[in-house]
Amino acid sequence: MATTVQRWRQLADDFGRRVDGVPAERWDDPAPCAGWVARDVVRHVVEWMPALYLGAVDRPLPAGPSVDDDPAGAWRAADAAIRELLEDLATARRPTTTRAGEMPLEDLVAMTGLMDLLVHAWDLARATGQDEALDPAEVSGFLAGIEPWDTALRSSGQFGPRVPVPDDADEQTRLLAFTGRRP
Repeated sequence: MATTVQRWRQLADDFGRRVDGVPAERWDDPAPCAGWVARDVVRHVVEWMPALYLGAVDRPLPAGPSVDDDPAGAWRAADAAIRELLEDLATARRPTTTRAGEMPLEDLVAMTGLMDLLVHAWDLARATGQDEALDPAEVSGFLAGIEPWDTALRSSGQFGPRVPVPDDADEQTRLLAFTGRRP
């Protein structure tokens, strides 16, 4: 089974490949998230992840360009800062206090950030005409883990209404529909 840092590297690389693949003229194209454009997908990831994870271990936010000026550069700065935390075993295992209780930083990242990278990679790909295929093992694992939490997750306001899909829909379609996306 892959560690959180290994999974972060893979999912962050997949997300980063989509960020790097956005043509300059497509940053303002509509994204699947209501009211967002492609740039906003990157802004969301760049703004909340470093603030949560670095803040949880009392580290300063990384310096980097703004998403408005350089979305790819802003993503690379955020990704590098989070990788640094996860690659330092003492920091990755450092306890953090969250709404879900106390847990090591690596568990917080696994619980909150990995699926966000996966699903937002699809959002960015859909918005900008890139490859929408997601890692099937990650999709399967997240789908199995998230479905039992349907009611709690909907009440959190983090997901839109579940989109109905055919019973024989593949796992990626079912995961995206669970999160309120129309694949």
